[in-house]
Amino acid sequence: MSVALLVLPDFLLVALGWVLRHRLGFAREFFAGTERLVYFVLFPALLFQSILRTPISAGNAALLLQAAAIMIGAGTLLSWLAGPILRPAPVALASAAQCGYRFNTYIGLALAASLGGQPGQTVMALIIGFAVPMANLSAVYGLARHNGKNLFGELLRNPLVVSTVLALLCNLAGLHLPGPVDIVFSRLGSAAIALGIICVGASLSWEGGKGHGRLISWMLVVKLGLMPLVALGAAWLLGLDPLATRMLVLFGALPTASAAYVLAMRMGGDGRMVAVLISLGTLFSAVTIPLWLLML
Repeated sequence: MSVALLVLPDFLLVALGWVLRHRLGFAREFFAGTERLVYFVLFPALLFQSILRTPISAGNAALLLQAAAIMIGAGTLLSWLAGPILRPAPVALASAAQCGYRFNTYIGLALAASLGGQPGQTVMALIIGFAVPMANLSAVYGLARHNGKNLFGELLRNPLVVSTVLALLCNLAGLHLPGPVDIVFSRLGSAAIALGIICVGASLSWEGGKGHGRLISWMLVVKLGLMPLVALGAAWLLGLDPLATRMLVLFGALPTASAAYVLAMRMGGDGRMVAVLISLGTLFSAVTIPLWLLML
């Protein structure tokens, strides 16, 4: 089966979310509540269980940690280069910069399972597990320094950061979930991806980008064009195997997470402009992701 057909079902779920919200009259409050459920309960459960179940050898963990650090570091640098080059308003830059390196974990884990089966999803879970705290630290810091909010307080309230760090610690300590609790987490995680992707579609917005065309274009080029190139370079530098390389390139090519909009709104940023960036990135990634994977 071609790569395009493998990724098609998940982008059809994005389209379903858009149709439900904008054509079938499902209220914004319905999706807002669903997204909170996914963000605070379902997806942390999926992330925690995926990382806890993943065998982490010292060598494997070290390579994927280095890969995640290279990806987030390069994405942060490339995104903030828009400041001296384009000279946008500081709040606009702080809001948009996160869109150059944050990633949609729902789409990432769904596509990893389609493209690499359970081994592929395991690799992606580890990459995401290492990258989530780094990406959130960079994004929160960029916005916090413009509005005076406490950086560590914001991180401690982030459910993805908390679930990831706890899962890594429990994994390294050799802990396991009791049988009934493991089943509950499994069922919560099963609901997370489909509902999360549908919410991505429902949140797509095309208003709010006026006056920010160059900044939006910059971030789209960084996220969908340069980050996959960084992934290829990192995979070559670290000598990753073909499956890990494929998952790292997929990770680099993912569109920005809708959580970037939530963070921008909650921390006094330009949420409307971020919503446009996320929407355009999600739309274009339906074409760019298959192209990058076909190149492999």
